[in-house]
Amino acid sequence: MGFGQGLSGLNAASQSLDVIGNNIANSGTVGFKSGTATFADVYANSRVGLGTSVASINQRFTIGTISGTGNQFDMAIDGARGMFRVVEPSGAVLYSRNGQFAADKDNYIINAQGQRLTGYINGSTTPSPIMVPVGNIEPSPTELLTFKSNFDGNEPAIDNTTTPFSPTNSDSYTHYYPVTVYDSLGNKHQLDQYFVKRQSATAGQSEWNVYYRSAGLTVTPADADLTTLTFDDAGRLLTTPATVDVNIDVTGGASPAAAIAMKVNYADSTQFAGPFSPNFTQDGYPTGEYASMSVAADGSIVASYTNGETKSVGTLVLAHFNNLQGLQPVGGNAWAETGSSGQPILGVPGQNGMAQIKGQAVEESNVDMSQELVNMIIAQRTYQANAQTIKTQDQVLQTLINLR
Repeated sequence: MGFGQGLSGLNAASQSLDVIGNNIANSGTVGFKSGTATFADVYANSRVGLGTSVASINQRFTIGTISGTGNQFDMAIDGARGMFRVVEPSGAVLYSRNGQFAADKDNYIINAQGQRLTGYINGSTTPSPIMVPVGNIEPSPTELLTFKSNFDGNEPAIDNTTTPFSPTNSDSYTHYYPVTVYDSLGNKHQLDQYFVKRQSATAGQSEWNVYYRSAGLTVTPADADLTTLTFDDAGRLLTTPATVDVNIDVTGGASPAAAIAMKVNYADSTQFAGPFSPNFTQDGYPTGEYASMSVAADGSIVASYTNGETKSVGTLVLAHFNNLQGLQPVGGNAWAETGSSGQPILGVPGQNGMAQIKGQAVEESNVDMSQELVNMIIAQRTYQANAQTIKTQDQVLQTLINLR
């Protein structure tokens, strides 16, 4: 019986060394989770045990170190809860912590095994493969122009009767400011604003007339429907609402687009004793080509374009299991769902306890090399001790044989 006990110890120690060796071999494997051999004693209706056996090989799903890579497609799960959901070409669904991804010839985001990363696309609640958002972003016409400025209160008023407004006569206006706006096709157009200070009929107030032009195009409001900005003696804008509907008719061009219908907001403008200091923002932009992709902490897949705009094209989906030890390792840093693991719990990063995502980074192996080397020494000594028990039993048996 003693031989069997020692032999079982040798087998167990050998398998433990195999696990340790596998851990050490994968110390540089991205997303790798180290394993541990778990042992159990063996009894068979006997007061003396029959040795040991390997009960299971458990994996430690602790978090590895996050390190930056600079690759736009790489991503790391920054937390314990969550795994990437990938789909094989055959349609089988696997799960991984390896965030090394790239784009294939069909613009799908894949890992080194050719498995496609999945997420929620266009608001769908069903995971599907994520594609690189190539192509152009659609243009957006200008709908809101916010113009904020200080109008110099010391500027002299211009008499419209003696010096009527004319864009060709610089003496007929106080300030001129051009703004670029966009039509529905993304074409640029210049909206010229001419500001003319007038003498107000109301004591303690100042008035500024605004005239609009766009080269070769019809602009409303016309000069007959003057836009007037009125300020009090403290420099505060009295005109309410301070928003003007301005339309530019661009429908007759070589590439006809919808007329630009925008609101020009002059709120928060002032009239103090200081220089004319215009500042504006407008919400239109031209088309732009795809430049790069990034992943936000909440899993949003964000495309960047050459026109400076960004667009969310989907959201990464993560999976978690009630029993991670029940997952079946299938190689390639991937696991498959089993009955023991339970069904995957899907969610987006940062919600319902799911970990967040770190873009342009990967999670390194969680192998603790110093601990593994210590475990190797212990397993080696265990192997030697079991071999010694077999040797001792052999000596005892030899003694019995030599009895006369």
